[in-house]
Amino acid sequence: MAKRKTKFICQKCGYESPKWMGKCPGCGEWNKMVEEVEPASTGRRGAFAYSVGTSSSSKATPITSIETLSEPRIQTDLNEFNRVLGSGIVRGSLVLIGGDPGIGKSTLLLQVSSQLAAKSYQVLYVSGEESLRQLKLRADRLGVSSENLLVYSETNLEEISKTIENVSPSFVIVDSIQTVFHPEITSAPGSVSQIRECTAELMRIAKSKGIAIFIVGHVTKEGSIAGPRILEHMVDTVLYFEGERHHTYRILRAVKNRFGSTNEMGIFEMKEFGLEEVENPSEIFLEERSQGAAGSTVVASMEGTRPVLVEIQALISPSSFGIPRRMATGIDHNRVPLLMAVLEKRVGMLLQNQDAYLKVAGGIKLDEPAIDLAIAISIASSFRGKPTRPTDCIIGEVGLTGEVRRVSRIEQRVQEAAKLGFERVILPQNNLGGWQGPKGIELVGVSSVSQALQVTLGG
Repeated sequence: MAKRKTKFICQKCGYESPKWMGKCPGCGEWNKMVEEVEPASTGRRGAFAYSVGTSSSSKATPITSIETLSEPRIQTDLNEFNRVLGSGIVRGSLVLIGGDPGIGKSTLLLQVSSQLAAKSYQVLYVSGEESLRQLKLRADRLGVSSENLLVYSETNLEEISKTIENVSPSFVIVDSIQTVFHPEITSAPGSVSQIRECTAELMRIAKSKGIAIFIVGHVTKEGSIAGPRILEHMVDTVLYFEGERHHTYRILRAVKNRFGSTNEMGIFEMKEFGLEEVENPSEIFLEERSQGAAGSTVVASMEGTRPVLVEIQALISPSSFGIPRRMATGIDHNRVPLLMAVLEKRVGMLLQNQDAYLKVAGGIKLDEPAIDLAIAISIASSFRGKPTRPTDCIIGEVGLTGEVRRVSRIEQRVQEAAKLGFERVILPQNNLGGWQGPKGIELVGVSSVSQALQVTLGG
């Protein structure tokens, strides 16, 4: 009998080596190399040798001669879910949803399955983590009941493929990809080889049969989806379900989407009978804002196609250490010392011996440059002990020379501020031309940080 060959595969990036190594040369992680038995040659195609088209697509075709199918996207009853996907579900797409344990991934997909089943679509919910009775208990709690929703407890991919072939559903949910295994792969479920092969097979089913498939992925302690990085490259859409376990609000964020924007965000609230969408998240983020507190400003940030008003808080206090501390939650921590250096050099504030703590209220993460001016004014407000007007909204990007640069989609940001009752918007001077703001709101254009401080803090 021939000896089975083995190889060592990094469970982080998929790097293969004939011998064990403590540090992976591919990603630099330690103790990630796991020994796996190489599958015997059976003549079957490899994981990435699958075809997603018909036999006529095997030849090169001029792009002008290809006919497109203008099928409408399928809508669910959750508008936030539709927005994150790019205005609906695309047939034949493969969507990966990741998130911390207990955050509500299975609850969200079970609710979506119920809504699709109520629209006369056949839905197959495959669970590798729960039995059918456990699924029934969860469904009863959420009020889910439909003849078109089929539940199936299985982890063998070949059996799952046979069931999909027999049932011919319109949608398939696989919960989770780390529990599914292919019997021809000798490694354990959740390994690089298993995840790669199972995802490739699900991709083939989705593309060849036009079935939209949602797969749930576990995340590591660093917050990234467990398994090889190639898993995110294979699927069409990657969604992250975020939120604090001790808070009721959940954020569904798209980090990859071949059919829509990659910056879209949906807000949900976890209640006793499931998730409910939050139609106006700006009110949620501002409902507990303190009036007249120094170091607090409001900024209109764009999350995909939607403007969201959030509060930025800053606390500046004298440092008792040789090196002052710079801490930030919800924004890039490298942006804080950069803006403090601008304030010190261009405005004359002595901040080199001050500790700085910044936070975006509500648990949201902001990464666009239009929040720079609001951060700078929050720092100056806390340092001087002067509060800004509670009806001010501040928008603008700050350059290293102290100038305030224009931002995109200024009309939508101002309209959102007017809708929530703000009376004045401080924005870049170059954004004032070519349009008129809504009635009842004052637009103040500024061209530098010092000018913005003069307007908001009086000097």
